Parts: sequence; structure tokens; C-alpha cells
Amino acid sequence: METESKVSSEESSSDLSSSESHETIATENNPDYTAERALWGLTYSPYNTDGSCPDLATVTSQLQKVAGVTSNIRLYSTDCSQLRNALQAISSSNLNLGIHAGLWISDGESRMQSDLDEFIAAAKQYDSSLIKGLSVGNEDLSKGMSESTLIGYINKVRARLQSEGLGHIPVYATEQDALFSQSLAAACDLVQINVHTIFDSAFTSIDASVQSVINRVNTVKANAAKGKLVRVGETGWASAGNTGPSPLTLANEILYVQKFRCAARKSGLEYFYFEAKDALWKQGQAVSEQNFGIFSAQYTPKFDFLDLSS
Repeated sequence: METESKVSSEESSSDLSSSESHETIATENNPDYTAERALWGLTYSPYNTDGSCPDLATVTSQLQKVAGVTSNIRLYSTDCSQLRNALQAISSSNLNLGIHAGLWISDGESRMQSDLDEFIAAAKQYDSSLIKGLSVGNEDLSKGMSESTLIGYINKVRARLQSEGLGHIPVYATEQDALFSQSLAAACDLVQINVHTIFDSAFTSIDASVQSVINRVNTVKANAAKGKLVRVGETGWASAGNTGPSPLTLANEILYVQKFRCAARKSGLEYFYFEAKDALWKQGQAVSEQNFGIFSAQYTPKFDFLDLSS
């Protein structure tokens, strides 16, 4: 679902209402907390509201806030020096964050190679142990790329990392769950799927929408993964806009993240919640696309993060 800003503009429900233990989580008045993280992972796109590239100080300030909410971030590209800046910010501020990096491939192999070159340079310049994985693209099958081309890219990236002494970094694709085949899963070190029930053609309740994500993950586990780890690369709920029958409000965003977090923990599911800040840099796109953040575009919390543990 993520779009590139520079080169390309990238069943029935069960009871999900039981609460988790009430750990201390940051609030707007306590941004520098060091308590247990609320979310397994969070997608992070660093771009300024006008689409320009942020400087290191801005990235550092943002990641200091993000590190209070999660211990894992997902990047989509290496443009804007975002991987270098994230690595430097984490190291210099001693942040408890692992980076799950990404290569942007929607613009073809030359862009992929450029991103890969930058990835390798950054991984060698900084502590590569901070990099927990590398996604080759994001939803590129749904954009028209053939599966054979995508698998070819994955194999090229893995071979390059091995030749550069970075073969310890897992390599995989991130695709919509319905498009992840056994063949694609076989080419990946893990299976990462984007599951957005916010676009479903019918809506009954937030509980049902959350349970649908869990059901769809289980379907991929049974039909494609063949024992490999299945992780959710994106799921979330916009606080404004219109994607069909799903009611997009801040209250429902809070409810969705609360209930999904609880369901994911019960299922032992790794996931990246979509996303860190409202993406006002996606100018000209749907209002919903700009309002998935748990932070505003200015990096103030959109709600009290203590609500995530209720």
C-alpha cells in the first residue's frame, strides 16, 4: 500500500475484547518513556509533509518517539538516505530499534540496483546487526510485475548480499496475502504479507475485521508458507477518508489497533502496524492514505498510547 514519494510516488468474529496487562506506555506528556513497547513493529516513512527529504536531526527526533512505541521499524526504500539516517540515529541515541529494510523495485531493475547499492554501503558503514531483514519490493505483483520477475529480483539480491558478506540478513518479498503463492514463498526466507481489511466490500464490526486478518494469516500459513514464518507487513485503520463501508474515524482507529494488538499477541504473530505518522506527503492521493498514522504529521500522538493496553 505504501507509495514512493520521490522517483515513483509509491468470517465470523471471535471474542477479541479481553484486555492485556496494563504496562506503562508513552503519552503526549511523557514522550521519553522507556517502558515495554506497545506494538511489535511500525512502518516508518520519513518524508517531510512536502515530500522532501528530512535531515538526520529530524529522523533522530522521530525515531526517539517511535522507539517508545515499538522495537521494530519497517522501511520501504533507501532513498533520502533513510537507511543511513536510521542506522546513525539508532546508534547515536542508543535506541532499542531493529530495522527491517526495503528496496523499491516498482520502477524497474535500475532503481532496485541503486537501492541495493545504497543498502550495502549503509550496512557496511554502520552496525549491520541492526538490520533484521530486507524486503524486495512492496505489493509489486498487484502493480503488474510477474512472479518470475519478482523471484528473479529476490535471488539476485540474496546472491549479492552473500557476496558482500551480508548473507545473514533474511531476504523476502512483501505482497498482498491473496497473491503469495507457494512458489514465491519458496524463494523467500520468510513470508511477509500486507492485510488491510479496511478495503473489504462489507463491514460488520472492528472485531470481525481484526479476526479476518488473523484468519487470512492462517490461510497463508496453511496454503503457501509451508512452515516458514508468516509476518504481517502492513495492517491498519485510517482515522479519516473513505474506502467503502468501513467507518474511518479516530475512535475506530484506536479500537482497531487495540484489538489487533491483542489478537496478534494471542496468536504469536509478528506484524508491522501501518503506520508511524500521517502521510501528508502523499499529496493528491486519497484522504484515507494520508491518515493511517498513530502520530500526526508533526509527530504528536493522535491518542493516548495508554489506550493501547486497555
